[in-house]
Amino acid sequence: MNSPLQKGRLGRGLASLIGETAIANPRLPQEGEQRVVPIDQLRGGRFNPRKEFKEPELLELAASIQQHGLVQPIIVRADPIAGGYEIVAGERRWRASQRAGLHQVPVIVRELEDRDVIEMAIIENVQREDLNAIEEASGYNELIQRFNYTQEQLAEQIGKSRSHLANTIRLLRLPETVQAMVSDGRLTAGHARALVGRVDADVLAHRIIEQDLNVRDVEALMQQIDKGVVAPPPSRVREKDADTKAFENMLAETLGLKVEIKRGSGESGTLMIKYGNFDQLEYLRERLLGPTVGH
Repeated sequence: MNSPLQKGRLGRGLASLIGETAIANPRLPQEGEQRVVPIDQLRGGRFNPRKEFKEPELLELAASIQQHGLVQPIIVRADPIAGGYEIVAGERRWRASQRAGLHQVPVIVRELEDRDVIEMAIIENVQREDLNAIEEASGYNELIQRFNYTQEQLAEQIGKSRSHLANTIRLLRLPETVQAMVSDGRLTAGHARALVGRVDADVLAHRIIEQDLNVRDVEALMQQIDKGVVAPPPSRVREKDADTKAFENMLAETLGLKVEIKRGSGESGTLMIKYGNFDQLEYLRERLLGPTVGH
């Protein structure tokens, strides 16, 4: 009969072959490992190119999560320094889950390098069309600058044409004021591309918004200005006073939507509230008129 000592040695045979550390801290499979973790152990991703999360959309998703649960797990990686997990993909679902009052969420834990995290975050958001053009451009630029991608390599990696990639990155050459107009939806990427490299980009951007010009109108206007057919716009745009800006911010925070006030002549003006989809329009209607009475 084997002695207790001999049994102990036999029992440790596998450990001695693959190492104690490997048993204590096994590597995760390439596809990751699914777990359910407390929601407060998650934090937003450092490399998420998406910076804006609109409150009405989060509340809409939260209502769906309350009814059906969080169907799609959040992809995370362990954070050995701060503890818990860093979100790689699914930050919008995490934020909505918080609003839905969930205490635990399903996650897929993967072992990923910074480069992998940035790639996944950009690809997920681009595929879902969740990024505005400036966020998309910043994400592409991050990969090129940090990891020495060529535009050809990156275009192949994310499934976009090189021309799309180049035209999107060019938007980062615009003044910050114009980039902000693209980020909040006042200008489209098509409008903005026509302004790249122009010293009067900021002034022209305001003119586009005030006159509600489409992209074709803008391109024609640029050609006319460059040929001297029409005079360039004045170099100074009237700044909004502090009270008007404060009122815009107050309404935007209350509604969770972009609000802009345009001063007219005398005491007149225009109040603009921008919505991104019909759900937001319905939300705005209910805020202004109250809920629809059921039939």
